[in-house]
Amino acid sequence: MKQRELTVVLCIIWAVSLLYGEMFAYWVPSLWACSWPHHHLNSKPTMDEVGYSTDYVKVVVLTDPQLMDKTSLGLAPKSLALEIAQFYADLFMRRAFFSSIVPFKPDVILFLGDYFDGGPYLSDEEWQESLSRFKHIFGLNAQGRYKNIPVYYVPGNHDIGYASLHYQRPEVIKRYENEFGMRNYQFTVGKVDFIAIDAQTLDDKQRSGRPQEDLASLTWNFVKNVSMDVQLNPRVLLTHIPLYRQDWTSCGPHRGSPVINQRVSRAVDSQEVAYQNYVFEESSNRLLELIKPVLILSGHDHDQCTVSHNSKFGPIKEQTVGTISWQMGNLYPSFMLLSASNFTLPNASHPEEAISTHLCFLPMQTHIYIWYLSLFVLTLLALLLWPTSGLSVWNHCSNLIVSCNIFGGGTKEKNEDENCEYEMIWDAEGSMHLVKKALNAPIANLSERGLVESRGNAVMRPTAKKHISEDREASMNVDLGADVDSMLKMTTRTSKSKTKIVIQRLVRTFRMLTIIAAVNLPLYMMLLFKDWID
Repeated sequence: MKQRELTVVLCIIWAVSLLYGEMFAYWVPSLWACSWPHHHLNSKPTMDEVGYSTDYVKVVVLTDPQLMDKTSLGLAPKSLALEIAQFYADLFMRRAFFSSIVPFKPDVILFLGDYFDGGPYLSDEEWQESLSRFKHIFGLNAQGRYKNIPVYYVPGNHDIGYASLHYQRPEVIKRYENEFGMRNYQFTVGKVDFIAIDAQTLDDKQRSGRPQEDLASLTWNFVKNVSMDVQLNPRVLLTHIPLYRQDWTSCGPHRGSPVINQRVSRAVDSQEVAYQNYVFEESSNRLLELIKPVLILSGHDHDQCTVSHNSKFGPIKEQTVGTISWQMGNLYPSFMLLSASNFTLPNASHPEEAISTHLCFLPMQTHIYIWYLSLFVLTLLALLLWPTSGLSVWNHCSNLIVSCNIFGGGTKEKNEDENCEYEMIWDAEGSMHLVKKALNAPIANLSERGLVESRGNAVMRPTAKKHISEDREASMNVDLGADVDSMLKMTTRTSKSKTKIVIQRLVRTFRMLTIIAAVNLPLYMMLLFKDWID
């Protein structure tokens, strides 16, 4: 494989990686990994004229998008770093919504709170800017293609804060209600009632004398009114903050991070709640007793959790849905598909059978970016270290076969001059002859080294040996000086050649990187803005 072929292969690998990481990965939930839970039931569904099932209403549950703002990372407002972080967080959620969730064709969309990150602390202008981003991400603006789907909202602590903030900044509550509607309300989907409550006010101190301003009293009055209604349908309780559970309670197999225990922070002056992980135990038991839900849906935890609560009416399952944002500390963002029955169950049946859920997971964006970084490092190493002449598998195989023949008993012609040397010998007339002499020949007798040696009629003169030794010493001195000069020249040439090779490799790597970038950067930019522009 030569340099050109290597560049083509790397271009293809990068293109496939970008297509999967920026597009194909978001198709996985709707094509293979997830489906509506009522599709797995044995009963035969009833179809309408268009061919859609009318036995169940399809509800998508999302929570904690928590759009990043100036309060998220401690970065300066409008800074480049904050803008980049916001863009990639928003882009992931928009892709997840339009490529992973909308293909399921939901009938209802349900948000469980925390639409902003620093909602209570944003100015009106900043809050409106974050609201525009929220509508753009989930197609809720005027240009939204799916604005006709009913959408329901539950307030979160990052939207309106806790009790310690409510009486200091009442405008936070007002602007939330002006945009998202009431904080405590009830709605019906199919034959299932959904009860949405403002969990941030449940544990607030109830203030006598000011019922119209007492947010806790307003929430509990709503709960009492619901409890007095005749319960015709199964109920689902919607709360942003999960209900109370004991510390270290297991969250089931879908949990990706350690379990978070109860943590309560209070304001220094008023001792009102400033933060809590779970609703207090007394409030949780009271909610279960008054509402009598068959299922509880919550958020706030950013990770998936499934627990069972004990009540007077039996065990009640609570499912906490993970955040939809990959920058909120969850490597496995998720959403939920909920099927609500559209028919009245027989009196003898179990009411929880009217509701079925399926937790779905979105692409692991962090792992995708780690693969991009690893692929970039591998690309650099391949371009830098790849031989100039390329690699050929056939050449390696043929060389391997030849070497096996040599060392595996193959024949090899013997060199006649091996272990031999030629010696100059003068005869009696002064003529010089070359005689082949074996090296390392054992000397039988030291007396053979006489001053005069005879082989046939040839005699070596002692003076000839003296001249030969002098000539050899002189030639050795000359050769030694020549070798030193040649070694210095070779060292200089070697250093220059290495520098030249390094420069050539760097130039080649830059040229090949430029080609790879020229092919894949336009593809990446096209995939990036294809999902961002309405």
